[in-house]
Amino acid sequence: MGNKSGYWADHYQQNRLSVKKGIAQIQSGQRVFIGSSCGEPQHLVKGLADASLTFTDLEIVRLFSAESTSLSRIADKSKSQNLNIRSFYLGSANSESFKGDLRFITPINLSEIHKLIKSRLLPIQVALIQVTPPDDFGWMSLGISIDVTASAAAAADIVIAQVNRKMPRVQGRSNIHVNDIDFFVEHDEELREIGQYPEVSTAGTIAKYVSRLVDDGSTMQMSLGATSDANIAALMEKNDLGIHTQYVTNTIMKLMAMGVVTNRKKGFNNGKIICSNAIGTQDLYDLLDNNSVVEFHPSKYVNDPRIISQNRKMVAMNIGKEIDLTGQVAADALAFNNFSGVTGIVDFFRGAAMSQGGKSILMLTSTRSNDRESRIVPMLRNSAVVVPRGEVQYVVTEYGSVNLFGKSIQERAIALISIAHPEFRDMLFDEAKEMGLLGPERSLREEMHAIYPLHIEETRIINRCKITFRPVKLTDERPLQEHYYGLDKIDVVSRFFHEKTSFVSKQIERTFIIDYSRDLTIVAVEGEPGFERVLAVGEYYLNPETNLAEIAFSVQKDWQGRGLSSIVIKKLAEEARESGIIGFSAYTSKDNERMIKLFHSLDYEVKIKHEGEMIYLEAFFKADD
Repeated sequence: MGNKSGYWADHYQQNRLSVKKGIAQIQSGQRVFIGSSCGEPQHLVKGLADASLTFTDLEIVRLFSAESTSLSRIADKSKSQNLNIRSFYLGSANSESFKGDLRFITPINLSEIHKLIKSRLLPIQVALIQVTPPDDFGWMSLGISIDVTASAAAAADIVIAQVNRKMPRVQGRSNIHVNDIDFFVEHDEELREIGQYPEVSTAGTIAKYVSRLVDDGSTMQMSLGATSDANIAALMEKNDLGIHTQYVTNTIMKLMAMGVVTNRKKGFNNGKIICSNAIGTQDLYDLLDNNSVVEFHPSKYVNDPRIISQNRKMVAMNIGKEIDLTGQVAADALAFNNFSGVTGIVDFFRGAAMSQGGKSILMLTSTRSNDRESRIVPMLRNSAVVVPRGEVQYVVTEYGSVNLFGKSIQERAIALISIAHPEFRDMLFDEAKEMGLLGPERSLREEMHAIYPLHIEETRIINRCKITFRPVKLTDERPLQEHYYGLDKIDVVSRFFHEKTSFVSKQIERTFIIDYSRDLTIVAVEGEPGFERVLAVGEYYLNPETNLAEIAFSVQKDWQGRGLSSIVIKKLAEEARESGIIGFSAYTSKDNERMIKLFHSLDYEVKIKHEGEMIYLEAFFKADD
């Protein structure tokens, strides 16, 4: 409400109160909003807690937060007669940190809370917020917690502000005028801090997969916990990244200090980090004070998918708790990031989907509970769906990355099984067949337990095209079929030794269901992951009797003679030697000059035996290699 007219300094002086008198402005039965996250007005909250027994039926409205003073415990003890708590949180809400508080949670997307408050469908009688002291013109800053605090302060009947000189004055739309605040409680105290997130052992591997999906010039949103040291290391080789995110953290600012984040190529709010909240240490808060590079805006702006989509190459990186084989996701605040459990995951996934060149990435470790439970499950049963299956694009675990966009249920199931922990793939496969997610022709082979060798992946620019050389994946079945169907007759005969017009799954599964050691297939592909075109295929199969691996190749006609096979065979040879294989062999026609030349390109001694119209080639690796 505030004082809309008159000299602001007089209003300020006349309405300075002690915390006790400030809290006394609240009446029983009212709805009270409390500023969120690390910007929580701790002094006011403690005052409210101390006076809680004098109230009946107060409803506390806030984002789910790690409380400096536990109001939810008071609500529990009083059996909600004194306090009820409404926490905005869109998550699965069954983690240990939420036990006892589940009934307080109101599921909602962060971008929609403003509408709920402004419309007074949820009227706010009192807002408890935290601000900086006023400047010479009476303007105060909401500091590191703008999110929905700005909306609540604008809509509340009474606004009580804790004035804290330790709150940084941030740039953007963070200002609130003295005349728009009713009462002022001056109290300086340190802001809430959260330090380093605990690293999980698989974070480095997950980060490597994620970094391969992030192009130079991308604009990033990173959920809490996603900005780990592992992701910093993986993104260090990127150029001109931008930031449009809910939470700015120490690690995001570290990327800026290292020159990785420049915000130059966002295409929208160029040169600026856009956020609505800061969660970190005092070093971060000091850095944000009057920093013109970082702009704080309300959640109605930061989390609006239409705003998000205006950033070029928008990449939304979020952490999942569980995903089922159809792609439905349960998301939850982790034990260390429930300062603000409300999640903008759906807002950012939608915004990234609408962005030019945008993509969303869901990260999760393959297991939990010390590897006793899989995070990839047949069907979500005990968790609420937070992200519908149609909103999910890339999913990354320590065992690989897959693209679910535009994929059938069967393709999704196979993709997710391929990045599950090997110990759980049998169970997932059997359950998927039982549920009808996989066709009856599908069989489970031992090779499905193999771990994808990420180190083989390499991207090169050839003929101005970005070509990736990588091991084949279970998800490559259809692209491989399309590759073989696209070969000329002569190339089919050269590869399969006879004319062939069908390449059904059973006939080619030896190419894509492999163990990456005794059997290995490397493909050269172009295009977006999940929708790649296979340009060349090179594969070897071990003959255990001779310890030689038989090799075979095929290349699309329009890419023949451009060196793809030479690159592939060298990669195959490196891996074969590492696996203890002594050399390569091949049967081919005596007219197949390309295969003969390919063998000689290895720079090993090549033996050729003529057998009628066919020749037998052998190349033995050097003993000291």
